Amino acid sequence: MRRKNKAGLGFLALLLLVGSAGLVFMTSKPSRPVAVSAPPSWSAPVREAVREAEETPVLPSPIPPSPPTLEEDYPAPEPLPSPADMMAMVAPVIPKPETIRPPVSGHPRIAIVIDDMGLNATGSERAVRLPSFVTLAFIPYAPRLQSQADRAIEAGHEVLLHLPMEPVGRESPGPGALLVGLAPDELRTRLQKALDSFTGFDGVNNHMGSRFTTDQAAMEQVADALRERRLFFLDSRTTLSSLGEKVARERGLLAASRDVFLDDDMSAAAVRVQLAQTERIARRKGFVIAIGHPHPATLAALEAWIPEMERLGFEFVPLRALVR
Repeated sequence: MRRKNKAGLGFLALLLLVGSAGLVFMTSKPSRPVAVSAPPSWSAPVREAVREAEETPVLPSPIPPSPPTLEEDYPAPEPLPSPADMMAMVAPVIPKPETIRPPVSGHPRIAIVIDDMGLNATGSERAVRLPSFVTLAFIPYAPRLQSQADRAIEAGHEVLLHLPMEPVGRESPGPGALLVGLAPDELRTRLQKALDSFTGFDGVNNHMGSRFTTDQAAMEQVADALRERRLFFLDSRTTLSSLGEKVARERGLLAASRDVFLDDDMSAAAVRVQLAQTERIARRKGFVIAIGHPHPATLAALEAWIPEMERLGFEFVPLRALVR
């Protein structure tokens, strides 16, 4: 009977011990385990239970966050993209086609001018063999100038006087060039000599001239002399600051400006790039004026490119057709 009472008392003590340990755990910090020591008067089973309780690690229970209570705590969902927006995210970027503004005829027009004619006999002769709509500009100090110009005219080409003018820098434009610092009489003398160097041309464009064409008074003197001879002026635009076309129109001349230089870089690849640029401008504007020189790469590229452009419907015209 006494053994049963002792066992009952031991079980009751164990319950009290576990209850007190749970109370200590609930009131203590969850990150620290609770250590419980059993008095030596407790029975062996109770002491064993206490020991096991001491060795068992106490892990903190995760505390769930409080649910939001205000309306602003619930963020509005982001709107889904529209089907069109989703297609734009994955579709490749396709450039818009350039607007084509053809002339009245319905075909973009191209004028090609070959400068520096007469200086290199081989290149000049090959340029004369280009289609007759190519305009050829002869330098006034070229050898056998009149005979070379006559050969070009007989082949059906329009010819220009390629008038030397002062550039920026030290590059020489050649003998008899028009210079800004010349006295008006000397400038007039040089201009008249160039205009008398050969016959058969109906227009003039500048050779170099990045300095001269920016001088208003100097260009007015040139424009007045050209008007007396009923000549038109093509501004080669060797500088963006050129006043050539502006002054020519102000003095009553027909005039135009160059759009593309074909061979600042004389490599074949570079010339092809410039010919592609010529095509793009013709499509966009309805017309284009391109200037090249009688270099082998330029002439070879034109010989291949012109027939291809004609097959595509482009219209090649002499420069005079684009002067207004």
